[in-house]
Amino acid sequence: MLTTVLPIAFVLVGIGLLAAVCRLVIGPSRADRVVALDLVTVLLIAVSFLVTLHSGRIAFLDLALVLALVGFLATVAFARYLETEPEPKGNGPRHRQVIDGENQGRVNIDE
Repeated sequence: MLTTVLPIAFVLVGIGLLAAVCRLVIGPSRADRVVALDLVTVLLIAVSFLVTLHSGRIAFLDLALVLALVGFLATVAFARYLETEPEPKGNGPRHRQVIDGENQGRVNIDE
């Protein structure tokens, strides 16, 4: 039973990893990228558990635990980053809106 389920699980997790990496690269917003990175971490933990079941070595469970801790810290760090810096808005990739200090109006700046 396990010999038929494990390859199917590997394929499904691989498809999920491919989709999550595509979302990580494409975006379009920073929040999408953070969620995709968190999903990649969870799927890598699933791969670690599947390798543990396939090989029978317990050391891969330690790897899953470390990945879970690092993934949690990475998600918290990215959330803090998103909280401190506003997301660029506009039509182009280099278009940002900032607040002018003198008149508090919106000024478009191209970097």
